[in-house]
Amino acid sequence: MTVAPDSGDEGKRGDLEFGTIPGLLHIARQRHAGRAAIEDGDVTVTYDGLADRVTRTLRALLAVGLAHGERVAIWAPNMWEWIVAALATHAAGAVLVPINTRFKAEEAAYVLAKSGARVLFTVNGFLGNDYVTLLRGAGTPLPLLEHTIVLRGEAPPGAVSLREFLAGGERVSADEYETRAESVQPGDLSDIIFTSGTTGHPKGVMCTHAQTLRAFRDWSDIVGLRQGDRYLVVLPFFHSFGYKAGWLASLGNVNSRPRYPYR
Repeated sequence: MTVAPDSGDEGKRGDLEFGTIPGLLHIARQRHAGRAAIEDGDVTVTYDGLADRVTRTLRALLAVGLAHGERVAIWAPNMWEWIVAALATHAAGAVLVPINTRFKAEEAAYVLAKSGARVLFTVNGFLGNDYVTLLRGAGTPLPLLEHTIVLRGEAPPGAVSLREFLAGGERVSADEYETRAESVQPGDLSDIIFTSGTTGHPKGVMCTHAQTLRAFRDWSDIVGLRQGDRYLVVLPFFHSFGYKAGWLASLGNVNSRPRYPYR
């Protein structure tokens, strides 16, 4: 990740400045446009490019009828497509459900069933796993799961590739996707992150857009993220740190110097 440059708004609350996560992306694009936002191997995504990819994915989500408040799960390792899928989910007013990539099929199926996920973004081939086939073998009924999109790797029967999925969004008008993103409110749920479940079934922890933006803008100030920093996000995106203190904090506006410098 490359941290967004300074805009002189040191100390401003993230929820008051951005309102929602789609609002954060909109403002970041306005301020930083052609600057690098994500570096993933040989792929560099600018703020402009990120917003464009999110718009295409949002259009595809609307094309399959995703409604405000419905659940979208991501069962995939750290990669730029994870970030795009998450931000498109937020822009749709839907609720993101990250799934641990080390979960067995039965564990992932439990989270999908408990959350009522209607859409799943996943991969094929990570650590040699075919997540879609494994999930089908779990034996857990998933009556609400209607769409499975494979971000990388071959899409098995019953799933579609990312390219196929995005093609379906071409019939969605600009007015439709812009209206949806603008309708998202600070108090709407942004995500449900399930606990590890070491002593029982995982528990879903709910968080709103406003809570997330306020907490992790403050976190960025305290640890001193600043213009030009290059942030290696090691923790997995399914974890709240890799997701919120990682790539989301990098996309938010940060200070040119630390508020609380460490010595």
